[in-house]
Amino acid sequence: MTKILLFGRTGQVGWELQRALGVLGEVVALGSDAAHNPQLWCGDFTNVEGLVQTVYAVQPDVIVNAAAHTAVDKAESEPELARQINAFAPAALAQAAIKIGAWLVHYSTDYVFDGSGAQPWREGDATGPLNVYGQTKLEGEQAVATCPRHLILRTSWVYGARGGNFAKTMLRLGQEREKLSVIADQFGAPTSAELLADVAAHAIRTVLAGPQGAQHAGLYHCVASGETSWHGYAGYVFDQARALGWKLKVAPDAVAAIPTSSYPTPARRPLNSRLDTRALQAAFGLTLPPWQQGVQRMLQEITGEAQKT
Repeated sequence: MTKILLFGRTGQVGWELQRALGVLGEVVALGSDAAHNPQLWCGDFTNVEGLVQTVYAVQPDVIVNAAAHTAVDKAESEPELARQINAFAPAALAQAAIKIGAWLVHYSTDYVFDGSGAQPWREGDATGPLNVYGQTKLEGEQAVATCPRHLILRTSWVYGARGGNFAKTMLRLGQEREKLSVIADQFGAPTSAELLADVAAHAIRTVLAGPQGAQHAGLYHCVASGETSWHGYAGYVFDQARALGWKLKVAPDAVAAIPTSSYPTPARRPLNSRLDTRALQAAFGLTLPPWQQGVQRMLQEITGEAQKT
C-alpha cells in the first residue's frame, strides 16, 4: 500500500489534501502541533531535525508539503522565520526524500515573478520576486528541485470554504458598508484549495503508476482557468451572493475600482499573477475549470452554513 506523509494538514490546502489523498493509500497527516499528531511526530517547520526524523520513521512513498509561511506582509518583518519555513525546511525534506527514494510534492506561488506585463507566466520564465515571501518561496522551489522525484505546483489567489478568504471578507464588508473600494489593477485566477488537492492527487497517482512516472517530475503551474481582477472577483462574489439571497448593504454600483498605489502594504504585490497551465494539462491529461465554478461552489457552501446558524 502506498504511504503518504502530509505536512500542513490544518491549512486550507492541507485540509482538502486529507480528503483527496485518502483514495491513494495510507495518509499520515501532520500539523505543527506534535501533541495532535500520531506518535507525536513532528510537523513543525521550525524544527528541521524533527521533520527529518519523522520522514525516516514514517518511511513514506510520497511526501506532500502543504505547509508554508503565507503571511506576506508579516514576512517583511520576520524574514528569518519565513526563510526557515519556506526554504530551509523544504530543503531538509528534499534531502530526506532523496535518501529514502520518496516523491516530494510541494506548493509554490506566482510571487516568484515580478508581476510585469500582461501575459500568463510560463514555468521557464525568469523569476524576480518583489518581496520576502516570494524570495523565500523561490529558494524553497530550488531546494525541492534537487530531489529527482519532485512535483512543484505553483499557484495563486488560493481560497477555501474553510478558514478566511477574500470572498468571505467581501461578504462581511458588503453587509456592513454601503461603499467599498477594491484593487482593480492586479490580475489572476482565484483557485480553490479543493482543485489544488485534486490535481495533486491525480498527479501523484500518475507518477506512481509505473516506471514511466519519473518522466513527469518537474515544475508546473496550477490555477483555475480564466482571469479577473480583485475588483472583478468582488463583483462576481456580490452578484452570486445576491442571487443566493444574501442581504447586502453595498449597491452594485458602489464598489469603486482603485489602483494598487492607493492601498500601500509592507510587501509589494505583483500586478500580473496570471499563470500559463498548458504544461500541467498536457502532462497529466487535465482540463482546469473556470475560476467562477469553484467560487460559486464555495459561496453555495458558505450560504448553506450561514443558514444553519
